[in-house]
Amino acid sequence: MKILFAAAEVSPFSKAGGLSDVVGSLPKALEKDAEIAIFTPLHGCIDREKWGIKELENSDMWITFGSSPQKFKLHMTKLPNTNINVFFVQNDWYFSCFQEVYPRWLDPRYEHERYIAFSLATLEYAKQLNFRADIIHSNDWHTAMIPLYIKANYKFDEFWSKTKNVFEIHNLAYQGVWFEDILDFANMRKDIVFNEWGCEHYGRVNWMKGAINYSDKVVAVSPNYAREILTGEYGEGMDYTLRGHTDKLVGIVNGIDYDVFNPKTDKTLVKNYDVKSIDKKEANKKRILEEFGLKYNPERPLIALISRLVDQKGLDLIRQVEGDLQHLDADFIFLGSGDKSYENLFIWLSNNTPNIRAYVGYRGDLANLIYAGSDFFLMPSKFEPCGLSQLIAMRFGSLPIVRATGGLEDTVTGYPLDNSNGFKFWGYDGWAMKDAILTAMNVYRDKYTLNAMRKSAMEADFSWKESAKKYLEMYKSLV
Repeated sequence: MKILFAAAEVSPFSKAGGLSDVVGSLPKALEKDAEIAIFTPLHGCIDREKWGIKELENSDMWITFGSSPQKFKLHMTKLPNTNINVFFVQNDWYFSCFQEVYPRWLDPRYEHERYIAFSLATLEYAKQLNFRADIIHSNDWHTAMIPLYIKANYKFDEFWSKTKNVFEIHNLAYQGVWFEDILDFANMRKDIVFNEWGCEHYGRVNWMKGAINYSDKVVAVSPNYAREILTGEYGEGMDYTLRGHTDKLVGIVNGIDYDVFNPKTDKTLVKNYDVKSIDKKEANKKRILEEFGLKYNPERPLIALISRLVDQKGLDLIRQVEGDLQHLDADFIFLGSGDKSYENLFIWLSNNTPNIRAYVGYRGDLANLIYAGSDFFLMPSKFEPCGLSQLIAMRFGSLPIVRATGGLEDTVTGYPLDNSNGFKFWGYDGWAMKDAILTAMNVYRDKYTLNAMRKSAMEADFSWKESAKKYLEMYKSLV
């Protein structure tokens, strides 16, 4: 079986969110059962020398979009520790000129043009390489054009005649919506795709709707999220479309790469540890507190948050109870970047409170040290398709405090249930979050229960092993 993955970002080459972790690790778990190729843009931030990325000979390709010809080149390397080929589509006008995966303040139409160009180039390069995929696995709106191209432009192309499309929704909030003239740029026939059974949504082009309608399977990144997006509350205006395709909608929990996130081998930690030596975790707590100018106290818990700073992540709940948090007998460390209003909030809290510190930005080494050094990990999300941070936190023995939504509900067993590995609250309310934090602080004083929960968290299996089996079963059912 041949599987082609297409995504805007792939770890470890380019990373802005959880999508990159999924596309960089799921193929590893499938490698022994399938021949896999991964296609992604060659962003300017990708270190070609570090990853051994080489340009393929005679890969120059010109494709005309509307009346605009664009030149592409193709580069390749192996996914680390695998034999999987990763292909990087180079275009200097759309991707190589930026040092970010998702540059801020781009003109929306230009953003659409970028991923239309990437999607069509991916299909053309796959033909050039003679990679006749049985399955094309597209991810989020950035590659949602691919199922439309297969069903419309390549409808009578023998090369793609037996290919099945899988479309994965990592976050339904971002659907790729623009005016219908973008179809002229994409060279798609409006009479085929611009209708309610295609990509037309309230008079606009909606790439995600088109992918949902034209794909053979639609995957949500957790079973609970698959149920939630069928409702008006979480459906983002796409719930009625999804309810028409429940026969092909499946929910599969994401995993994490246990080789990458491993407190026993992570070189960024002060002291490595595993489930049998959790006491060594404390050395990392001392270091991270020192790093942020907080005093170490073994009787005082450290609560961490690592997140994109956007509305989805429930950060307004922190704003609701910021006065209460600074008077708790606990320390807080926040790491992330995003909306300026939240960045400013974290900077103000860091500068004006005795127990809250923040780092605005992102550093992978610092993030891992925070995971290892924290006692609890806060995720008060408004909605959360799957969430990877809570899985990483549990891997490092940091107990998640989460709002029970989406994948957080699927992956965290709340105290005081048997084998609990974290804490839950349900209401989208700052004081409900504070109550969950207080419960966690009470457990922190009970070292027997605390260590039992840490053990449950670290022994929980959220590797790709089980999830990959479900993906493989789904692929086989299509082929």
